[in-house]
Amino acid sequence: MLCRRSSIQCSHGSVPVYLNVYDLTCINGYAYWLGLGAYHSGVQVHGVEYAFGGHEYSTTGIFEGEPKQCDGFTFRKSILMGWTDVSPGGVRRLMEELAQKYRGNTYNLITKNCNHFSNDVCIKLTGNPIPSWINRLARLGLLCNCIIPENLNSTKVCLH
Repeated sequence: MLCRRSSIQCSHGSVPVYLNVYDLTCINGYAYWLGLGAYHSGVQVHGVEYAFGGHEYSTTGIFEGEPKQCDGFTFRKSILMGWTDVSPGGVRRLMEELAQKYRGNTYNLITKNCNHFSNDVCIKLTGNPIPSWINRLARLGLLCNCIIPENLNSTKVCLH
């Protein structure tokens, strides 16, 4: 992957916030070095990973789990996004606030996916957006929406 200077701003806080990135496909092994690929992401804070996935109901699509252990995806890397002073209870309240925006039946591979969720959470906790390469394929898909099969555009993930 083409490298450039880190754009992560130094944020004040005592708790690290990590973005955990997973491969959705084995093609990422090659595409990653070109700055492309299909990725899932989750935000790790206070020893819990929070992510967003789709389902057919109007309840939240936000789920939590063990860091770096998201079923169905291959863990690629953890990226330190910054630091926060938000308490575990404060993070829970943030997830409750975001639950309305990130309902399971609003998931869209191109316009509202796990990476959009992770970006919102990272900005709220650290002030830093996620690296652009993580959701680049969705941005390209937005430009080429007419050629993406409808079943891919509305992919739902199974939450256990």
